[in-house]
Amino acid sequence: MTAFWIALQFLTTFPVQLKAMPTPQQNGQSLLFYPVVGLMIGVILFAIASVLHAVPIVLLSSILLVIWIWLTGGLHLDGLADTADAWVGGLGDAERTLKIMKDPACGSIGVLSLIIICILKWSAIYLLLQKQMYIALLLFPVLGRVAPLILFLTTNYVRAKGLGSSIASTMPRKSAWLLVMVIVCGSFYFSWLGLIACMSMLIGLWYLRRKFIQRIGGITGDTVGASIEIIECISLLVFTMGSFYLR
Repeated sequence: MTAFWIALQFLTTFPVQLKAMPTPQQNGQSLLFYPVVGLMIGVILFAIASVLHAVPIVLLSSILLVIWIWLTGGLHLDGLADTADAWVGGLGDAERTLKIMKDPACGSIGVLSLIIICILKWSAIYLLLQKQMYIALLLFPVLGRVAPLILFLTTNYVRAKGLGSSIASTMPRKSAWLLVMVIVCGSFYFSWLGLIACMSMLIGLWYLRRKFIQRIGGITGDTVGASIEIIECISLLVFTMGSFYLR
């Protein structure tokens, strides 16, 4: 269970205290629990939406988005902002891009990326609540946290010294691929909407991975965090827009 607690501590603001320093193998195994943590986040959002269903939708949408961000401590949003700043400020140069990513300051492009993704998420959440599709909130945090599995399975980690490098070298690859397949199949629970949301996740992740390799030769912690946010948003938008055509 140590691997699960590592994932929960790293991905959320839950007060988890590890009794000992995790081993590299446990860090690698923790990646398998990322979608489980995503499901936990989805269950919390679903429960809040169900309990507060009588609250005006515009307010409930804001509450859900704030709680969604709070549960992750803004970790992935930070990665998105750093990546956006680096991509624009890096001017196509890999070394400059990586250097900007390590800068803790947030530039104007980073701020703009946060505003855009929060507006898109809020709008999609609003429409899902309007359609009373509360159960769909389970799906998007899970799909977002499949992204790290696929990226670590298929892409080089460019920083030699870091937690990501340890995870990449010790993760159980066969189990990770099996978990990805289980989640892809599990998306069929939501019928065609689940299928197109899952397909959008795979296509979006393929595009992001291609861009990461072109610019910096692989992935970093920031690009993984950015991928989680972007994939959550893409799958949420596609599912919501699809609901107007397929339901």
